[in-house]
Amino acid sequence: MSNSFSFIYRRWLYLFLSVLVAIGIGVGSPQRSQAISLFDLLNQGIQIFQLSTISDREEVQLGKQINQQLVNSEIQLYRNQNVNRYVNQVGQQLAANSTRPDIPYTFQVVQDESVNAFATMGGYVYVTTGLLKAADNEAQLASVIAHEIGHIASRHSIEQMRQRAIARGFATVAGLERSTAVQIGVDLALRRPNSRQDEFEADQRGLRTLGRAGYAQSAMIAFMQKSLQQRSLPTFLSTHPATSDRITALRSDINSQKAYRGGGLNNAAYEAKIRPLS
Repeated sequence: MSNSFSFIYRRWLYLFLSVLVAIGIGVGSPQRSQAISLFDLLNQGIQIFQLSTISDREEVQLGKQINQQLVNSEIQLYRNQNVNRYVNQVGQQLAANSTRPDIPYTFQVVQDESVNAFATMGGYVYVTTGLLKAADNEAQLASVIAHEIGHIASRHSIEQMRQRAIARGFATVAGLERSTAVQIGVDLALRRPNSRQDEFEADQRGLRTLGRAGYAQSAMIAFMQKSLQQRSLPTFLSTHPATSDRITALRSDINSQKAYRGGGLNNAAYEAKIRPLS
């Protein structure tokens, strides 16, 4: 009973706060030439609240449209079928062992020599050719993909879009113009504005996913340590918190006796899989 009451209380609290934000936006905007009715303000508040509760189906559909814009105008996909098939195989194995396996996942390779990976809502994950070359083995590649799946499983993009919509005075995906929602999603995917808490949460989820999928969890730390030795920090590690802090947190989460258990540590086998990139 107490859990049910707490859930209802949180929903109404979010709604109330959203209404206050909407009223603040309406009252504080000097550009409006017409008065806004209380009904319109309440409706805007309700819509902002609804953005954080969109269904899986709506999220996947929005992610598909964000992906289309990314592919059409923002990124260039790497077209080698063997490499793409390999990355998808690794990704699907991880997704099936994640904390959110019940949505479709799409894994794509981006033609870009920078060491980077990112994700957007609805199960879309991207890794660059530069990252594939930077990884020593499959477990290291899998550790990065697992981290991105962690963001999706935690619905971080949805919360970020909700915050961005509030900041811009918009409503929900339903009340928001679809093109505007897609553009916000594209910007979020490329700019990676993840908070300290989001990054730690994605690391924790990714680490568990990595182990359940049969990979050595030590690979996540090994790849971060390798990246710290580079002349410039990879894009996907340049966001806060500091990589050294993330490594410290991961070490505390890994059972040292099990850290090297699992597969994916064969460097030669991995190099053979990504040979078309050389």
